[in-house]
Amino acid sequence: MGTPATAEAGGGIVRVVVPERSARHDLRAVKIVLHRELLRFWHDKMRLVAGLIQPVLWLLVMGTGLSSLMAAGGPAGEVDLRTFIFPGVCAMSVMFTAMFSAGSIVWDREFGFLREMLVAPVSRAAIVVGKCVGGATVATLQGVVIVLLAGLAGVPYDPLLLLQLVGMMFLGAFALTGFGVVMAARIKTMQSFFALMQMAMMPMMFLSGALYPLSGLPTWLSVLTRLNPLTYAVDPLRQAVFAHLDVSQELQRTFNPGVTWNGWVVPVWLELLLVVAMGLALMGVAIWEFRRGD
Repeated sequence: MGTPATAEAGGGIVRVVVPERSARHDLRAVKIVLHRELLRFWHDKMRLVAGLIQPVLWLLVMGTGLSSLMAAGGPAGEVDLRTFIFPGVCAMSVMFTAMFSAGSIVWDREFGFLREMLVAPVSRAAIVVGKCVGGATVATLQGVVIVLLAGLAGVPYDPLLLLQLVGMMFLGAFALTGFGVVMAARIKTMQSFFALMQMAMMPMMFLSGALYPLSGLPTWLSVLTRLNPLTYAVDPLRQAVFAHLDVSQELQRTFNPGVTWNGWVVPVWLELLLVVAMGLALMGVAIWEFRRGD
């Protein structure tokens, strides 16, 4: 990112001119890191396909199985269980992709590319921002494929709804990528990163309300779901989906109760604000980690 080395006339001395850091150089660094994430994602077709298998299995296999069970029992009424878990599947698809994108930092560290980026004449904050935005963009692109399967889950192809889902997935993916970058900032091997990632992701997924309603839970489980950051990314997606469904108020209260704090229903705008705040805070922690690291 500096100017090429030049030789002084008659002396043969190589002089390297390093430009001063500026906002323009930092923005260019963000763009380069983002572009690299997109290229890496596009050329890794196996990663693209593998990232879709698990969400599709949750939606089509588990969703269909649960729908059959609920139809036999009769309590679901006019709500297809595939429709209910569709927002959770969207959140899970971006979660897995965002965390894998953040894991590329560990890969770059193992092969020495990360050190080359860190010694470049740009702010380390620009590198972290590029990673977070790039990871969120890649995860959202992966999630768009799941959104296109909305019809299989009984979700209407309403343009406004689809745009809402994509926008909310980007915000959730941004926060999750920030979390992954914080994890990857100090981890030296991919094996350690994947082990820690699985340890963090599975509780987050099962405590987010992605696969079951948040109403009628035991007190201890209700508290854990409220403390789980992913809950505030899943609930706005479900609120948007149910706003476009024609279901009774009773089923709305059962399957879409929202997130409550001591009986107060948290509005969607506040949930999204919390997700953005968590993403920015995690990105700030990641920047601090990179600045103090070697």
